[in-house]
Amino acid sequence: METPVTPTLLAAGAPALPHTASNGQLLLAVLLSIGAIVLLITRFKLHPFLALTLGSGLLAAVAGAPFDKLLASFSTGFGSTVASVGLLIGLGAMLGKLLADSGGANTIADTVLARTGPKLLPWAMALIAAVLGLPLFFEVGVVLLVPIVLLVARRGNAPLIGIGIPALAGLSVLHGLVPPHPGPLVAVDALHADLGVTLALGLLIAVPTLIVAGPLFGRLAQRWVGPLALPEETGPAGTAPADTAPVDAAGKGERTPKFAAVLATILLPVVLMLGKALADVVIDDPKATVQRLFDFIGSPLIALLAATLLAMLTLGRAAGFDKGRISETVGSALGPIAGIVFIVGAGGGFKQTLIDVGVGQAVSEWSGKWHVSALLLGWLIAVLIRLATGSATVATITAAGIVGPLAAGMSTSHAALLVLAIGAGSLFLSHVNDAGFWLVKEYFGMSVGQTLKSWSVMETIISVVAIALILPLSLII
Repeated sequence: METPVTPTLLAAGAPALPHTASNGQLLLAVLLSIGAIVLLITRFKLHPFLALTLGSGLLAAVAGAPFDKLLASFSTGFGSTVASVGLLIGLGAMLGKLLADSGGANTIADTVLARTGPKLLPWAMALIAAVLGLPLFFEVGVVLLVPIVLLVARRGNAPLIGIGIPALAGLSVLHGLVPPHPGPLVAVDALHADLGVTLALGLLIAVPTLIVAGPLFGRLAQRWVGPLALPEETGPAGTAPADTAPVDAAGKGERTPKFAAVLATILLPVVLMLGKALADVVIDDPKATVQRLFDFIGSPLIALLAATLLAMLTLGRAAGFDKGRISETVGSALGPIAGIVFIVGAGGGFKQTLIDVGVGQAVSEWSGKWHVSALLLGWLIAVLIRLATGSATVATITAAGIVGPLAAGMSTSHAALLVLAIGAGSLFLSHVNDAGFWLVKEYFGMSVGQTLKSWSVMETIISVVAIALILPLSLII
């Protein structure tokens, strides 16, 4: 059973904020704070980190919390979230950077495509995207996969949307449902869910969701959108042509990592975390030496650290990188994710403020009176925030903070399913306020209408299919 989260139970021993506001006042505080965050991000184009910080202050002020306690509450939530999630985001970025720069991504793509016939190309692209999507952030995955998609479309004379949608679906499903991506990690931390169980159930939900939203919907989207001209280059800003081969440290493109080594490196953290979850179920003795060993090597930090260190050899050295190049590659991965870490941290502070002023407890009481499924409630809240802000990460963080207390009495599996329900809701209907919408539009050379009929509908299908699988699964396990 999970540890109950109440308005007086704070991370790292922070002082509690007095819970003196009525439920009506708390509801007003939530609506105003979320409205302010949405307005600041969408209308005034304020960075989400600043918007979440200001929203936390407005939330506490309307709820009647003293400002001297607000700072402690926000900073505690910020610090605990960055400590638990920020390290994993950093390691994941390093692993993804090594995979991209070493040519490991091309090795995976070339190997799979060499064994695939024309009719199976959409399925092959979905598989490639799912494998590469495990350690990569969505935006990095798109930039990495677009040249592969264009190359495959040229070589196989295949429709761009028909193979592009499966690739995008593979990335998006992993981004929303499977740790160690930032959204699921934040929700796991906020709901005190078991990461191994969440990973296992996330993969279980991800496979059929990817099949429906990827290769199957890709056929329909292909007819809706019509034929697209293949861009001469991979991006709108004069990036490298799609046919450019990966190069090693010397710029000759002669050495690339082996397929088996790349696949083993990518799957290592997944195997270690799943092994921990399996050991917890089979052995079920925290004092047993074997279970303690699996708990250690299967912890997210150790699993990702091991994969990153292994990648330096199997990806970096195999590509001909010297020690200096490997160090430079790993170091360069941290700069681009600084903004993500600060957004996640500010979201943690906002989440902690929601809990400390009593919003989470009030939502728990309301859901009991209304007899609303916690899973459905988490999904709906994430959907609304996603539609308003366009950010899947902000939607996940805020929804997890609001429904967090509902996970207190849940079983391990149901807490994991709540994480997945929130992640599914955070993907709903990407449209013009989402940076991913414009990224896809520009890279594939589509109009706004074509992007809505393909990418936006695909995201909605992922969200709806995932929650349609999660709800009945909760009745079984």
